[in-house]
Amino acid sequence: MSERSDIDLVRLLSEINALLRSETERRARAHGTSRAQWAILYWLERAPGLSQKEVASRLEIEPISVARLIDRLEAAGLVERRPDPADRRVWRLHLRAAAGPVLARLNEEKGALNALLADGLDGAMRDQLLDALRALKANLSRERSGDAAA
Repeated sequence: MSERSDIDLVRLLSEINALLRSETERRARAHGTSRAQWAILYWLERAPGLSQKEVASRLEIEPISVARLIDRLEAAGLVERRPDPADRRVWRLHLRAAAGPVLARLNEEKGALNALLADGLDGAMRDQLLDALRALKANLSRERSGDAAA
């Protein structure tokens, strides 16, 4: 077996994930948010009106944790809770106007982070990497759905 095939893919991906989380947290803090708050703003920009439970599911964290994060975002004037017209127990989350400039800066950070990750990769290598990562994701998704069916 070659040295390259001996690489522990799980360990390498875990190390990359840890570095990416740390760098994302650092960049989010520079703009007065946390990585988790950034993720909430990201999802609300793409899907306005999500419930706290739906956000928790997308972020794979507990709903009580999302509630605390939303409390902070609401206090900062970035997010508002609106009652769900069909279920008074549910709050729908919406961005406020003040979130626009914050998201613009965070999106610039995301672009810079993407550029950092792709530094030194030519177009073909980048495309190959993205294809490989999508295949890994599909493999894990298939495994997860198989476990759920069992």
